[in-house]
Amino acid sequence: MTGQDIATGAAAGRFEVHTAVVRVPDERVDQLSLIYQPRKTTHIQVTYSDIAGLERGVSEAGIQGRFRQELEQVDGFVLVLRAFENDAVPHPYDKVDPARDLDMLDAELQLHDLVALETRLERIDNEVRLKGRRVAKEVRDEGELLVSLQQHLEEGRPLRACALTPTQRSALRGFGFLTLKPMLIVLNVDDSRVEADVALPATGPGMLVTALRGRLEAEIATLEAEDAAIFMEEFGIQERSADKVIRLSFALLQLRSFFTLNENELRAWSLPSGSGAAEAAGVVHSDMQRGFIRAEVMRSEDLLAAEGREADLRRAGQLRLEGRDYEVQDGDVLRIRFNV
Repeated sequence: MTGQDIATGAAAGRFEVHTAVVRVPDERVDQLSLIYQPRKTTHIQVTYSDIAGLERGVSEAGIQGRFRQELEQVDGFVLVLRAFENDAVPHPYDKVDPARDLDMLDAELQLHDLVALETRLERIDNEVRLKGRRVAKEVRDEGELLVSLQQHLEEGRPLRACALTPTQRSALRGFGFLTLKPMLIVLNVDDSRVEADVALPATGPGMLVTALRGRLEAEIATLEAEDAAIFMEEFGIQERSADKVIRLSFALLQLRSFFTLNENELRAWSLPSGSGAAEAAGVVHSDMQRGFIRAEVMRSEDLLAAEGREADLRRAGQLRLEGRDYEVQDGDVLRIRFNV
């Protein structure tokens, strides 16, 4: 996915983190760039960290130190599960069984969250005993929420499956709960198989699943663009699985893309689904949000259909002025009007 030739994973007991930044493929950005010919074109970027060391039993004593910090800081997980047979590559648990591996790793994350919950609940109980009725309502509310989450985990269900309000999710942000993070499951399958032939495991809330031919994709990654295109045509590959995984990683985080453009730069930005125009302005620059007046909005598909002729969109009523509470849609092109 990242174009780097670095071994993944590590020996037991050894901690490593490999990090790379890649751009999110978006044909809309490429097509708009061809039309407007800006001096610079910038895609949205995603950072991947390959964190080695998560194995059976790692949570029994609690995930500690830098390992815990790395896991808690990410926005979501891409969990790669082996689904290919190869006697030359021994499996650490003897038999290839991606469903077992998924259950095992999710159980380790759940145990980590249980330990964190119990530690916080003990502190809340101590505070209640010491202060009695003088305990702040926020503390009591937090305790009630954490008790419900504890019961959820004890039933063997990850926190991502909980029906939480935005306020509750915001209150939990500082805990770094691992099973609250969304998860993309990637099955690494044999070269001879295609995704349509792979039995993908069932997923729950906050989970996506796909399959890729890891060794084949690794070979494609080493080729020049022209040779890679010939190789992909020979194997009937319409899109690199690596690009698909990157796009799914972005979709997993429930983000929307919007674009700003002028003669100097065409740039793609991301913001959480449901965000308003003023929040989008703040993503570009804090001054824009502070002095927000209006947003000039076009749909990228309309702009592409008109081949960049914005006057045509204006006459057709497809170029609009929106206020600060307008919910930005995926693919919107925004020009922010502001005054500070």
